[in-house]
Amino acid sequence: MTLSVQTVVAQDEDTSGVVEAVDDSSKVDLAAAADAVTTDADAPAVEGAEAPEESGLQVIKKKFIEGDPWFMLFPLICLILGLAIAIERIISLFWMSINTDKFVAQIEDEVAAGNLEGAKEICRNTRGPIASIFYQGLDRADQGSIDVVEKSVVSYGSVQMGILEKGLVWLSLFIALAPMLGFMGTVFGMIEAFDRIETAGDISPAVVAGGIKIALLTTVAGLIVAIILQIFYNFITSKIDGIVNRMEDASISLIDILVKNKVVKA
Repeated sequence: MTLSVQTVVAQDEDTSGVVEAVDDSSKVDLAAAADAVTTDADAPAVEGAEAPEESGLQVIKKKFIEGDPWFMLFPLICLILGLAIAIERIISLFWMSINTDKFVAQIEDEVAAGNLEGAKEICRNTRGPIASIFYQGLDRADQGSIDVVEKSVVSYGSVQMGILEKGLVWLSLFIALAPMLGFMGTVFGMIEAFDRIETAGDISPAVVAGGIKIALLTTVAGLIVAIILQIFYNFITSKIDGIVNRMEDASISLIDILVKNKVVKA
């Protein structure tokens, strides 16, 4: 029994020693981790670290403010109004475009069958200037004269041309106006630069940099607006030219159809 008690006491002492050793090692580890965290927090920032890059929208906003919002606002208004007109024209022109060959073939079938009213109905249910011109020509066909039909087609073709070109005058105005407004900002920027020179009595770069920066930014803004709107303008005019060419070809086809089927006299 004495041996058993001594053994148990010895085991308790060994266990307590192990626990104390574990506790001491844990304290050492925690102290080392705390020192490492403190060292990392107190370490100076790495020199030469790159700043986060600005997005394209942030750069544009920054340059807009640096160029003086009052002068940058006018080219921006030209851009917004010009794009509104251009988008409206593009949508309208695509909506007016039809399959001309299929349409002419349908009209020819109805005229060949002697059904002028059916041909007119097809024109009424078809969008675009070509269908409108065909309707006017068919509507005058009962007068029996090819001259009357031709005059009607030509006259109404001019009306459709005006509809196709609606808004282009304003678009061309904004194209011409945007650079002028940019140059106006350039002039005011240079005036501001010379005012600063006069006030400071010095011509150092720091004195004139602000005015010259405004001058250059407003010039760039006006030129960018003009370039963007000019691209849209050329696309729209090319689309109109294509529609007009199809209108002329279709008008000739209409006269041939009416003469061939003896609806009008040549």
